[in-house]
Amino acid sequence: MKFGVLVFPGSNCDHDTYNVFAEIAHQPVTFLWHDSDDLQGVDAILVPGGFAYGDYLRTGAIARFSPVMGAVQKFAAGGGLVLGICNGFQILAESGLLPGALMRNAGLKYICKQVHLRTETTNSPFTNRLTKGQVLQIPIGHMEGNYFCTPEELKRLESEDRIAFRYATPTGEITADANPNGSLANIAGILNEGRNVLGMMPHPDRSSESLLGSSDGWKIFESMIEALAIR
Repeated sequence: MKFGVLVFPGSNCDHDTYNVFAEIAHQPVTFLWHDSDDLQGVDAILVPGGFAYGDYLRTGAIARFSPVMGAVQKFAAGGGLVLGICNGFQILAESGLLPGALMRNAGLKYICKQVHLRTETTNSPFTNRLTKGQVLQIPIGHMEGNYFCTPEELKRLESEDRIAFRYATPTGEITADANPNGSLANIAGILNEGRNVLGMMPHPDRSSESLLGSSDGWKIFESMIEALAIR
């Protein structure tokens, strides 16, 4: 299997994400430049965090028009695995690969800290190594992570078991105090209809080794590797 990490002008977590697969998972991985539609035969795509195109206009609004995103949309439509982290989630939402939008944090401040997530579903290639209700400690670092969608979209996400993670207390309770950015229904990550695209604001790439303070994020990447192995 082979993984591809997108690189936009302003990406700053591309090397973190690359490192997870190259140095921890020991899997083939390559960078995919924003200005090319050649996906180099990868089996899964990672859209990393950062500030693509400086977050001008709004996060992800310019990146969605990059040639590589047209290729990513076709890749996802064919069932390919796509994981968007932080800015990557914002780009996937702007590209129409995931519903809803990421707005300014409720407190209008950039937030960088460890948070806890409750696993809401294990029925996906990104969460198959987790258990339902399992709490993960993973950091966030964003200004526009406040997830919003229409009531109809929220009802559909819930009825189709497409909410992957919610912000929670360390014991797994879903409370307002555990919500760092005001996200609707404490949503931290969602899946597309085909369950092959995941967008999440927290950074599993920054929590894939114990020396980083938590290795809980590794379970998400491990799930992807296992899902590809059995395809």
